[in-house]
Amino acid sequence: MKGPWNKMLIVGIIVIFLVLFFVFDLHQMLTLAELKARQEAFYQYYLNHRLLTLGGYFVLYVLVTALSLPGAAVMTLAGGALFGFLPALIVVSFASTIGATLAFLVSRFLLRDWVQGKFGERLKALNDGIAKEGGFYLFTLRLVPLFPFFVINLVMGLTPMRTWTYYWVSQVGMLAGTAVFVNAGTQLGQIESLGGILSPGLLFSFVLLGVFPLLARKGVDVVHKRRTLKRFIKPKSFDYNIVVLGAGSAGLVSSYIAAAVKSKVALIERDKMGGDCLNTGCVPSKALIRSAKILNYARRADEFGLRRTDMDFDFTEVMERVSQVVTRIEPHDSVERYTNLGVDCIQGEARITSPYTVEVGDRTLTTRNIIVATGAAPFVPAIPGLDQIDYLTSDNLWQLRELPKRLVVLGGGPIGCEMTQAFARFGAQVTQVEMAPHIMGREDEDVANFVRQRFVAEGVQVLTNHAAKEVVVKGDDKLLICEHQGERVEIPFDQLLVAVGRKARVAGFGLEELGVRLNERGTVDVDPFMRTNIPNIFCAGDVAGPYQFTHTAAHHAWFAAVNALFGDFKKFRVDYRVIPWCTFTDPEVARVGLNEADARAQGIPHEVTRFELAELDRAIAEEETHGWVKVITVSGKDKILGATIVGTHAGDLIAEYILAMKHGLGLNKILGTIHPYPTLAEANKMTAGAWKKAHAPEKLLTWVEKYHAWRRG
Repeated sequence: MKGPWNKMLIVGIIVIFLVLFFVFDLHQMLTLAELKARQEAFYQYYLNHRLLTLGGYFVLYVLVTALSLPGAAVMTLAGGALFGFLPALIVVSFASTIGATLAFLVSRFLLRDWVQGKFGERLKALNDGIAKEGGFYLFTLRLVPLFPFFVINLVMGLTPMRTWTYYWVSQVGMLAGTAVFVNAGTQLGQIESLGGILSPGLLFSFVLLGVFPLLARKGVDVVHKRRTLKRFIKPKSFDYNIVVLGAGSAGLVSSYIAAAVKSKVALIERDKMGGDCLNTGCVPSKALIRSAKILNYARRADEFGLRRTDMDFDFTEVMERVSQVVTRIEPHDSVERYTNLGVDCIQGEARITSPYTVEVGDRTLTTRNIIVATGAAPFVPAIPGLDQIDYLTSDNLWQLRELPKRLVVLGGGPIGCEMTQAFARFGAQVTQVEMAPHIMGREDEDVANFVRQRFVAEGVQVLTNHAAKEVVVKGDDKLLICEHQGERVEIPFDQLLVAVGRKARVAGFGLEELGVRLNERGTVDVDPFMRTNIPNIFCAGDVAGPYQFTHTAAHHAWFAAVNALFGDFKKFRVDYRVIPWCTFTDPEVARVGLNEADARAQGIPHEVTRFELAELDRAIAEEETHGWVKVITVSGKDKILGATIVGTHAGDLIAEYILAMKHGLGLNKILGTIHPYPTLAEANKMTAGAWKKAHAPEKLLTWVEKYHAWRRG
């Protein structure tokens, strides 16, 4: 009981002081009118009792600040009027800082544990920011008081900021503002109201205070940059403003933006323009999935009132079509196009030899900035015996021209699920192996179970909680040995597709030698401006993480390019608030923001609104009634925290929720928006309608019903 009783004692003392303050009308003493009326008497007393007056003033100022009482501004003026500029500045500076620190400590003692325990997950970003740059944030708030100082004192007490840091930053940060107010106090006889403080001269002083944090931050950046780069020889002139490594999504967009603003940019690619997305990822996989889906439609012919029929196909021709799709899209990412846009496209292996130089073959390019956009490669786990076979990954899968009879897909993530279903539809006997309890581990359990049931219905053997231990080759027979609940499981296969994730390409081109830091995920450690610890080397895309999506890579690219080119004037923080993704199984699974599992794990009060596609007219007409829309909202409000859509064209339908979350639009706005009939997009409006129905004002409607009855007589 010691802790609670101590807190009660402190609260009691604070309450007693507050009651006395207002009961005896002490707040009337801390007004400008009262101060001016008693100014001469105070001054005479000060002349006769200097130390006593200074000491009493100091203690009173500390109490007023510590208890967050009104009157600190008037007391500062009084100090200037009574003591003169320099003595008042010294006394007020220390008294205000000590009082602020006491308020900080009281807030911390009484409330921090409770606030962090209840809202810790939601405050994680704030806590991390305070831990990294809390001193600068506080310094800025002290110089430019966007919030009242007593609010800053109380709120900062709830954060992990160290007490000593809080004290000295406050002491320094409040000094300039204190000087302005103390100086105004020396002119007290000419001030008629607090508004009178804002004379043109003083307004100019505050403008300077507002500019100072920007200049201070700029100075810190300049010093840090010079300190980091001083060990490297800086060229007198540069060939390029930016050199980009990697011509995938992030590299292409970075180059495009740099060229669009008339900078000189070089784009280096060792293999094929377009990167993984065009050549081995998004484009070929979606082409293959489309062919498999058409084949499946033929098998579902009776659902559409057609006679059941089998569609003849040749797998080689299917894979040739996939290659043709890639070829048709290649011009969008070609050397010719980007050369015409003003980008110098260079083929070859690049190596960063300093923050200013990149070697390609026998050439050395000098550049002011470098953007690393080297992407990621399939992660291959160290499974004994795996090196004895020609296993497949998302890189070499597209070279297949013969359909495997027995295919094992190792991995239950997006790539594994998409390829599992596609190959099963072409007639392969597919076994999907996942070590976790569910496939699609980032989705809610109902989503994972639904997709699994679809796979099983299409002939896939889905093995969860199976850990791959070994690959065994016996003559022409190949086995994947797994462990399941302590038991050995043997799975025969003809081909094995490894799809357990992707690993950032961070080695082999100079980052290690320069000392560029990596994080615990194995990606390059970047700050919110996409800078590495070497300030003119930026990263974008999969190599930076944390999301390995093509659209996120393009999102990164804008921030990397703009900050590299214009960061000396204005920098932009990358925005991760609304990141969508889609798994292109059939039905598709698309998501943005939180799902149920995330909301529960983070302890966020929420509601779930669900609309089944079986109730949607267009879905019924197209025999695509499998799936649903599920929206997570703040409890009692229509604010959208996240949405998951399972169904045909889910990746397209999710865009409405992405827009709504990005711009703060709630379900009421979606409900009030006209959606054409009959379309799949109406599912979003129907979901909003379901939320509205669940939040109908029943008491009000009861009175409305009585009103209508009265009107009928």
